[in-house]
Amino acid sequence: MLEFIQNADWTILHWIQENLRCGALDFILPKLTLLGEAGAIWIAVGLALLISKKYRKYGVCLIAALVAGLLICNIGLKNIVARPRPCWLESIDLLVNNPKDFSFPSGHTWSAVTGALVATAANRKFGYVAIPVAVLLAFSRLYLFVHFPSDVLAGAAIGAVLGILAVVLYKHLPEKLCKR
Repeated sequence: MLEFIQNADWTILHWIQENLRCGALDFILPKLTLLGEAGAIWIAVGLALLISKKYRKYGVCLIAALVAGLLICNIGLKNIVARPRPCWLESIDLLVNNPKDFSFPSGHTWSAVTGALVATAANRKFGYVAIPVAVLLAFSRLYLFVHFPSDVLAGAAIGAVLGILAVVLYKHLPEKLCKR
């Protein structure tokens, strides 16, 4: 099974490189992926939610979920699994700086899915922007050859769980905790 996943990962990555690479995406996706560096865009979303009285509880829950994801994924799983990145295993002209941390799971993806889920739960209209941004961020990691598809899928699954837990936390978080 593991060999099947690894073969599928390489097949998908090579297909993207051979069929989707173009000047426009080479220009756009490195800039887009920068939004996800260290979860920056989702931290900004969390802080924006915190500022608003109407959405403050969602902001607290998103920030909590991002901290949990950082501990679970970036500090825990990445170092336990220690999976090399595709760009470390095959020579390619990278459009971004060569990442220093391990590949599994995709940090950009888990934080994007978590952020998009919580933002959408806060207000469906937020989802019209957050969901496409999350999808494009996840795809950018494949296009840029810095993650395997299974890293992105695992990141999406973990991000979904964290996002759902954040929304559940929202329903149980005391209102007075977030008032100021």
